[in-house]
Amino acid sequence: MVTSGEGKAPNAGVIDGPAIVYCQGAFNTTNGKTAHGLVRRSRRYRVLGIIDSRYAGRDAGEVLDGRPAGIPIFASVESAVRELRERGEEPQYFVIGLAPDGGRLSAEARQEVMLAIQLGLNVDSGLHDFLSEDPEICRLAEAAGVRIRDVRKPPPRSQLHFFSGKIEEVDAFRVAVLGTDSAVGKRTTCWLLTDALNEAGLRAELVGTGQTAWMQGARFGIILDSLVNDFVSGEIEHAVWTAWKEARPEVIVIEGQGSLMNPAYPGGFEILAAARPHVVILQHAPARRDYDGFPGYPIHPLSLQIEVIEKLSGKPVVALTINHEGLAREEIPHVCRALELATGLPTFDVLLEGASGLAGVIRRWMAETPRRSRPSQARS
Repeated sequence: MVTSGEGKAPNAGVIDGPAIVYCQGAFNTTNGKTAHGLVRRSRRYRVLGIIDSRYAGRDAGEVLDGRPAGIPIFASVESAVRELRERGEEPQYFVIGLAPDGGRLSAEARQEVMLAIQLGLNVDSGLHDFLSEDPEICRLAEAAGVRIRDVRKPPPRSQLHFFSGKIEEVDAFRVAVLGTDSAVGKRTTCWLLTDALNEAGLRAELVGTGQTAWMQGARFGIILDSLVNDFVSGEIEHAVWTAWKEARPEVIVIEGQGSLMNPAYPGGFEILAAARPHVVILQHAPARRDYDGFPGYPIHPLSLQIEVIEKLSGKPVVALTINHEGLAREEIPHVCRALELATGLPTFDVLLEGASGLAGVIRRWMAETPRRSRPSQARS
């Protein structure tokens, strides 16, 4: 069975089934961020293994974060299925964990998809190359009786929402996590912050804006970069409004996309405009010099990026969170302190130290910030 139009996050965080995640040649690189997210958490799948021959035999969590996750890495889809079945595990899903520039499927990966189908696995893809429109893959899927889901395929335009102003009805404190670059860790920070807020006794919900959040089982969200531009703001507004209406959280954490000044992924403005956050957290990779995937395009200074966000939104950047790639572990506290001195903002590495300190910052701002900036002006 071939399905598509799965581009909206469903409002139920349930596990679809056991899965293996394909990340050949990209695990532990910025092009493997979807696989990374699924190693760190997934409500949608029970991840049985990762495929990347460069790390075969190792634990995915140990490779990624230095902490075992109980998720083995296999050399190929064949070896993964064979070894898992020998252990009494039966994978049901083949999830494409690659996130390459442009979201295109390579010829090698396409062959692996077809092999996975022949091995009886359903396929979930978050790429822009829609497998449900590939005739050969569709024929194989029909013959094998498996399902293809193109997560990034947008819903019909008749189902999309235009901005209405109903965001002003949302009586929840809204936190946008933006970044100074793409593939910099915004989504991971969102999840950790949401967890920390809930652990601190505040009802918090995450609104995802990308395919990986959908694959992780986010209850609310959209897949921003697959939408027609006219409806991006309205879909952001609707997702935030739906999270508030259905879950009544005290805090809504909104995942950023790209960065305002990235030449290829200039994301974030619609989130500021439509979600109307009360405060912004900015994720930064201090060791990066150029925008991800674009050598020769230097990342704009951190001070300028903070200034631009605050001028566009009229809201404060209240904390920095860092991606520690390229930093020795002993350097991280010194880098955080240097950023605090340079910006005056509390700075955290939430992946290493957890997000309780960051949650404390949000609690303090909540106590000082009105929930609504003006009365509702939603159009009927």
